[in-house]
Amino acid sequence: GCVEARLNIVVAGGSGAGKTTLLNMLSRFIPETERVVTIEDAAELQMQQPHLVRLETRPMNIEGAGAITQRDLVINALRMRPDRIIVGECRGAEALDMLQAMNTGHRGSMTTLHSNSTRDAISRLETMVLMGSDIPLPAVRRNIASAINVVVHIDRLASGLRIVSQISEITGIHPISGEVETQDIMRAIDYNGVITLRPTGYMPSFL
Repeated sequence: GCVEARLNIVVAGGSGAGKTTLLNMLSRFIPETERVVTIEDAAELQMQQPHLVRLETRPMNIEGAGAITQRDLVINALRMRPDRIIVGECRGAEALDMLQAMNTGHRGSMTTLHSNSTRDAISRLETMVLMGSDIPLPAVRRNIASAINVVVHIDRLASGLRIVSQISEITGIHPISGEVETQDIMRAIDYNGVITLRPTGYMPSFL
């Protein structure tokens, strides 16, 4: 529903939790009429769309030149008339360009990042944007709040089971602290010894 409604989604979690796998699954619900641009370090996404442009980074050559970064690719992707931009993983300064792309009409874009919770995902995003720019923190937070709609957090349990542990909506900026506010729509709880994803009772504004 979130994908078809063209919400901007961040899939967060630890290493090996299944972020890319979940992103692949979500991408199946993108309508075939839409033009999708994917940006990756290594080709891991398995997109099925007919209107697909795949962009990959390139390391520098032996002379230290010719490198193409994710940030370069995000900037160039905006010239390719995409309906959606899928960044395989945000891990640095390209986070700012990804937010800008989400804010400039490319609704339904998706990306993944490493974090321990949906709250941590926001903090990491703030840090990555500040690493690559001199934008003041309040402006970064406003950008995040207006660009991202949903954060999906996935966990790998000690048993090896991978689960969606949290689905949160970004609701805006706290009027006093100035921090990005999130509300859990669903949260994994231990129910009779079985961890299951349960609704919290909060009705998201995009419903």
